[in-house]
Amino acid sequence: MSPATSKGNQRRTALLDTARRLLLASGGAELTMRAVADAAGIRLGHLQYYFPSRSDLLAALLERILADSLERIAALTPTTEGDGGAKDGGTDGGCCEADAGPALESILADHDDPDLVRLFTEVWAMAAHDAQAAEAVTAFYAAYAEQLTAFIRERAPQTGPQEARSRAEVFVMLMEGASLFRSGVAGRPTAPTEALLRQMLLDLMEGPAA
Repeated sequence: MSPATSKGNQRRTALLDTARRLLLASGGAELTMRAVADAAGIRLGHLQYYFPSRSDLLAALLERILADSLERIAALTPTTEGDGGAKDGGTDGGCCEADAGPALESILADHDDPDLVRLFTEVWAMAAHDAQAAEAVTAFYAAYAEQLTAFIRERAPQTGPQEARSRAEVFVMLMEGASLFRSGVAGRPTAPTEALLRQMLLDLMEGPAA
């Protein structure tokens, strides 16, 4: 990569960092090209060199936010060589190498980051009013469910593809709704409610009993 390209990528990343901070601080409605340029201390034309329009800026920002989350989710599915699990019916019980308990705790840990939860509430709000944002969010959740489907089938190969997919989609629905409560955005669950939620999520991840 040439120095010029590397510098350009660094500048682009810095501008997306600025846009992310503004989205958290003021919401999607206030995330204008002028506001991002002012916050970054550059001219509007300089910002437009990297992101010609607000749609381009939002698309890049959403892609980054969603890709970061999907990367964390994808890391939970041990379906590649060298990650401790077996693939395609390998030996040593590879289907059961993926422990659902630690994986669930890893996913739930995202709820401990209030900024991340607030960021997603803004992303959801944008998706409700912007077709391009909605398309990105839909693709993200489809990939999220696909990763979880693979995880479920790794643990319980007897689970049919449709059932595994349904379990994954219900898991995603519960998780995203739970994020508003577990993060404190919409209150806090009681200890019994938290315990029941965790058991329901774990049951979905582990697949039906053999």
